[in-house]
Amino acid sequence: MTYNGEHLFIGQLGNFFVISSFCLALLAMVSYYFASKEENPSWKKLATLSFFGHTASVVGIVSVLFYMLLNQFFEYHYVWQHSSKALPLRYIFSCFWEGQEGSFLLWSFWHTILGSLIIWRNGKFTSSVMTVFSSVQVFLSSMLLGVYILEYKIGSNPFTVLLRDHPDFSSLPLFQNADYLLHLDGRGLNPLLQNYWMTIHPPTLFLGFASTLVPFAFALAGLWKKQYNEWIKPALPWTIFSVMILGTGILMGGAWAYEALSFGGFWAWDPVENASFMPWLAGTALLHSLAVTEKRGVFKSWTVLLAIFTFSLSLLGAFLVRSGILVSVHAFASDPARGLFILAFLAVVTGGSLA
Repeated sequence: MTYNGEHLFIGQLGNFFVISSFCLALLAMVSYYFASKEENPSWKKLATLSFFGHTASVVGIVSVLFYMLLNQFFEYHYVWQHSSKALPLRYIFSCFWEGQEGSFLLWSFWHTILGSLIIWRNGKFTSSVMTVFSSVQVFLSSMLLGVYILEYKIGSNPFTVLLRDHPDFSSLPLFQNADYLLHLDGRGLNPLLQNYWMTIHPPTLFLGFASTLVPFAFALAGLWKKQYNEWIKPALPWTIFSVMILGTGILMGGAWAYEALSFGGFWAWDPVENASFMPWLAGTALLHSLAVTEKRGVFKSWTVLLAIFTFSLSLLGAFLVRSGILVSVHAFASDPARGLFILAFLAVVTGGSLA
């Protein structure tokens, strides 16, 4: 059957950006590795072009998904699941990051911005730091692929899952009508997210999570190059920024919880709130340790451990919230299968770094 009014090209365009994002992140990771190992300017040039291409692809994904939400393309499951015709325009942003795909995309977007700033500053650790950055981007990009490897599905793609093809809806009589879009409306946004704080709290919080990668990457670069003091100074301002932004995001979340969840206060030790609070505590400890290490040359090993734990706790929080292990009115997207991949990545990151 030929369906009328479907916008299939925009989904194909979004899927193209998803695939190119993953491939270019992988190319950037390999290129930066060889650029750091061999100090070859050709590898570094290729790596830089690849990462900027990856950045452009991520921006393309963001733009296409926003376009789909703004124009209410309910033929796509992601748009149907998070939006509706009655939803005010100001809450479209909340629709974007309510789901798993949008939140991972937001996280990845901030990494591309931070990585581009590191490339622009072009310090002595740039190639090593960007090797770590690109490897993390490979993982985050894979969470949007939606492909099967053997029996396991890697991520989910908001551009390839049409509502009429979704297992939960494909047998509905509605889709026997070629003009089904004329009668279709979205499920709508969770009422708890229809709050002005939710238009600014998630991007601020995810910028805080993303920024924990920077001191972690500098710490690994210092270990990799056996320059155990030199990484401290460039990592310090990034750590200050991370603690400030993550703290601001947590405060915004407390204000939202006070208004929307009726906790009776700004904080209720909710599992999701604690998941964001743990990396902030570790980051604050890292900030103090970096300052002492820079001034007195002590706590070197402890500082490296704190940099690892701060980023690892950000990943741990993502796993606990998204896997369904923690039950909370604060957790809006639960996907046990994706949670297992986050847990595996956490094990690789933490175990490899400690080793």
